[in-house]
Amino acid sequence: MAELQMLLEEEIPGGRRALFDSYTNLERVADYCENNYIQSADKQRALEETKAYTTQSLASVAYLINTLANNVLQMLDIQASQLRRMESSINHISQVRPHYFPILPMRNT
Repeated sequence: MAELQMLLEEEIPGGRRALFDSYTNLERVADYCENNYIQSADKQRALEETKAYTTQSLASVAYLINTLANNVLQMLDIQASQLRRMESSINHISQVRPHYFPILPMRNT
């Protein structure tokens, strides 16, 4: 239960925030690369630098998405397990109930 609570309250919201922050940072990197290319005398070097930033940024975003997806899957696994336990308890109660609490016929008054 504590693990599910940590996922719901910390890990998943934190992952979403990290993705949003990454989006903001990607915009800054794109602006920098564009301005750097325009102002650079060595266009080939500026292009190579842009490629490096792009590769690094995409790897970072892929990592964040993977981490968030794993946390969501873990949350779903925990919830599915809880549902199976609840289903088992309900089935047990439905099997025990007739023995201890028989259904009485309705009286006509």
